[in-house]
Amino acid sequence: MFKRLAVSNRQLVKGSLVAQLEKIFQSPVKPQALILREKDLSEQEYVQLVGQVLPLCRQYGLPLIIHSFWQLALRLHCPLQVPLPLLRLAELQQKRADFCCLGTSVHSLAEAQEAVALGAAYLVAGHIFATGCKPGLPPRGLDFLRAVCTQVRVPVYAIGGLKFCRQEQLEQVAACGAQGACIMSDYMHY
Repeated sequence: MFKRLAVSNRQLVKGSLVAQLEKIFQSPVKPQALILREKDLSEQEYVQLVGQVLPLCRQYGLPLIIHSFWQLALRLHCPLQVPLPLLRLAELQQKRADFCCLGTSVHSLAEAQEAVALGAAYLVAGHIFATGCKPGLPPRGLDFLRAVCTQVRVPVYAIGGLKFCRQEQLEQVAACGAQGACIMSDYMHY
């Protein structure tokens, strides 16, 4: 089953992130999981946000994927998404078997292969299409996504410029072998 993962960015939301999440969790385009990716928050601020978001995810039956704060993911028994440099850390590597699910972001085939060797259970590969989040940076495209999907033996999720309302785009991503799409802007503006 092709999955849609919502990626949070409260900077894109008009009003409350929690209210926006509840709105999308009730929508016909409900995601199958949420990556809480608020990279500018301190750990204390992030923990407070998780305290609001985790009950909502549980209410709607959605996994909450913690971003970067790996000790928090361990405490809460939540899946974890980290940037590749964090996955490389010896301290995290020593704990990798303790995570219920550990994923990372990759931007090249070499990074994808390294991430799998480091124990990543899934990959987020991007950016696939042009996106306002990375102005001036050319997308890596579908050939990149296809190469990653065919060269690794873990689920791959595409990210970058994806829209849940563009069925053709999602079909192209699925045809490359991706298990799903990570979508930020469409969900944050829904």
